[in-house]
Amino acid sequence: MKTLKLYLATLILMIMTSISTEAKNIGEIYVFESNANGFNTKTIFYDDGKEVVAFDAQFTEDLAQQAIDFLRTKTKNPIKYLVITHPNPDKFNGIPAFKKAGAIVIMSKLSANNLQTVHNYKKYYFVEMAKMFTNETYPKLPTPDQTFDSSYEIKLANGGNIILSELQKSGISTNQTLAFIKTANALVVGDLVHHKSHAWLEGAIIEGKATYNGKSWVEVLKSIEKKYPAGTLVYGGRGETDKLSVVIPQQINYLESAEKISTQYLATIGGDKSKADYAQLQKDFEKQFPSYSLGYMITYGAYGIVNSLK
Repeated sequence: MKTLKLYLATLILMIMTSISTEAKNIGEIYVFESNANGFNTKTIFYDDGKEVVAFDAQFTEDLAQQAIDFLRTKTKNPIKYLVITHPNPDKFNGIPAFKKAGAIVIMSKLSANNLQTVHNYKKYYFVEMAKMFTNETYPKLPTPDQTFDSSYEIKLANGGNIILSELQKSGISTNQTLAFIKTANALVVGDLVHHKSHAWLEGAIIEGKATYNGKSWVEVLKSIEKKYPAGTLVYGGRGETDKLSVVIPQQINYLESAEKISTQYLATIGGDKSKADYAQLQKDFEKQFPSYSLGYMITYGAYGIVNSLK
């Protein structure tokens, strides 16, 4: 009897140890969201229990520091890597703050190659048109520490990994990088997904012009739907987190509806794009999607989709 009790106790201890180890390997995900001054951009942090991997760096160094300060309320583990999901300034302008914190900055070669074009386009807008910065105060163009072609494996201190995949196709931007964290059942997709919030419909910046391509964006989303498990949690650059089987169809429906709404609005003003009132277009979007947040995305970003319409 004593031998049996000893065996059962040992077995229970082994099971509990296994569960404890598995839980440790899962790690924790923390999400920082800026205010509207940073376009409600999210920085995603994955803490594996020993070190942290961050995704996207915010629009300015000050906002990036706010994200880092937020992380410090959750964990003291060091930020080992910063991954940039695509070349938009709210993803890369804050890089210097993460470098100061000791992070190694990783992005695809496509993202690295597209930084300059996007930086010039956005700097002109924020300095010359919006007057939010001067040439001296606008964030300087940052650089990555490591780049990769189509895929890259980040090996984590706890034995797990993060698989980065460059999709090499336009969507929200000229190109996008996905990050799959298997131990956390998580997929970080940048702004490809805005679940339950309005999307930034400017389009990719190509040769100094906003070039919206909804068809390509939808194709990218469908490729993600085929590649990853339906129950994977999708962390977008804005909006809410939910399962892949929920957010991908929702985003596709939103993009298809966005083109219809924009086309119908354009017809009401006789097709003259120069007369477009984007505050009114925002109201049209909000009428179609009354529960969605971040309506200002339409006022400031939908010029891209409108200009793409024939």
